[in-house]
Amino acid sequence: MTIADTSIWVEFLRNREPVHAQLKSLLERGEVLGVECVFGELIAGARSGRETAVLEEYWKSLPKLDESGLWIEAGKLSAFRRLHARGIGLIDAVLLAAAARAGGVVWTLDRKLAEASRR
Repeated sequence: MTIADTSIWVEFLRNREPVHAQLKSLLERGEVLGVECVFGELIAGARSGRETAVLEEYWKSLPKLDESGLWIEAGKLSAFRRLHARGIGLIDAVLLAAAARAGGVVWTLDRKLAEASRR
């Protein structure tokens, strides 16, 4: 399973290639997990009710991970791996923890997060 971070979703929603085609393919195969903090960020940045509605439809349609305790898990992961000192905040640590829990990967355009996800 793939966890697309906010940067990937923004590129997808703006129809920017090659991200748009790649994420579309993953979505069609049901291989993208919805993570609440990503969609919270996306909805916070929505510029209209229409954009919010589109985001909510994606959110409703995606498979979800049980996120109970995930923020605590992410805090522990962050402390253990000293992620904050490497410029990786708690939301990104949540994505890493979610990927580990799901046995999946984080897809991001953020270099620091991408590096941390390979470790």
